[in-house]
Amino acid sequence: MRPADILRFARDAAAGYPLRTTLSVLAMAIGVAAVVLLTALGDGARRYVVGQFSSLGTNLVIVLPGRTGTGGFNPATAITSTPRDLTIADAQALLRAPAVRRVGPLAVGTSEISAGGRLREVMVAGANRDFFAIRNFELAQGEALPDDDWQRAAPVVVIGAKVQEELFGREPALGRLVRVGDRRLRVIGILRPTGQGLGMNTDELVIVPVALAQAMFNSNTLFRILVEARSREAIPAASTQVLELLKQRHRGEEDVTVITQDAVLATFDKLLGALTLAVAGIAAISLAVAGILVMNVMLVAVTQRTGEIGLLKALGAPARTIRLAFLTEAAMLSASGALVGYGLGEAGAFALRQLFPVFPAYPPDWAVIAGLLTALSTGLLFGFLPARRAARLDPVQALMKH
Repeated sequence: MRPADILRFARDAAAGYPLRTTLSVLAMAIGVAAVVLLTALGDGARRYVVGQFSSLGTNLVIVLPGRTGTGGFNPATAITSTPRDLTIADAQALLRAPAVRRVGPLAVGTSEISAGGRLREVMVAGANRDFFAIRNFELAQGEALPDDDWQRAAPVVVIGAKVQEELFGREPALGRLVRVGDRRLRVIGILRPTGQGLGMNTDELVIVPVALAQAMFNSNTLFRILVEARSREAIPAASTQVLELLKQRHRGEEDVTVITQDAVLATFDKLLGALTLAVAGIAAISLAVAGILVMNVMLVAVTQRTGEIGLLKALGAPARTIRLAFLTEAAMLSASGALVGYGLGEAGAFALRQLFPVFPAYPPDWAVIAGLLTALSTGLLFGFLPARRAARLDPVQALMKH
């Protein structure tokens, strides 16, 4: 038989039993769709988290109070208590490090903000002017915090876009007085809307001078110190210099944890990459189930078409041709299911992106290729046994059964 005849034979055989063919294609399609959709979810989570950490700033080194174990960055210990406080003076001292470009002290708390009879609870961040550049915060109106002595508690505030909308509506907010806790502060800037990121909505954030925040919350300690290295290559040097400076200031004790943005990104990238592989493996199990279904369908097909097989062999068709014809049918079923499944998976990923625009649910290329190849190879693997059985049929017995 010519290749065209074998393809026609396989097509007609599949079309002759539409229900059986549809179920086989559907089973394979579900398996491939599961691989595509679940890897889109896993890889989307990885891209989202990495993107959020990247948006925190560039060439970032983060100083945490308290000493974390030497096994690397552990997100669970990122909010540990401290045996020794980080102070504004500690932050200012880090400017002496040659590899450091900017330093942003950070004190955090919650308070109420009110203006014109309207009141709401907000997160208050105590920072300095460099904090805006380090965190890539952009201003829609006004200016950032004054670039003066960090110890000076100037009565000014920069508010998020949602805070401005809820307190002032369409009225201008710049220059207006607001009450934050028990302090009357003048609005000097409004942040550009950015939305939610890593559990903090900057549109609902209120930023005041760091000394003022410490006075408001009756605390001398800092929540974090954000340090920007002079370049990506300078990050290791900046990390080492920051740790050494703080160790000198803290009487030789290494009682802080210094982590780099690259280390955080690498950790989450590795964890979420492994998660993506795991869900891909789980989804691939359904492909094995689909392959078994294809095998069962093909075994039934051999039983139903013994007379046809016997006639072909009586006409001189060799065993290799019979085997190839059945393998071609199995490949057609698997390929059709794989393509339908790919379409369903892409449609599901598209729906996720429409429902959650910030979530980049795109299936990785390796998962799509692996899913399609696995579906095809699974169909051929499980189709081999029925094909071999058909090729071994005795033509006389096959015709007698028919």
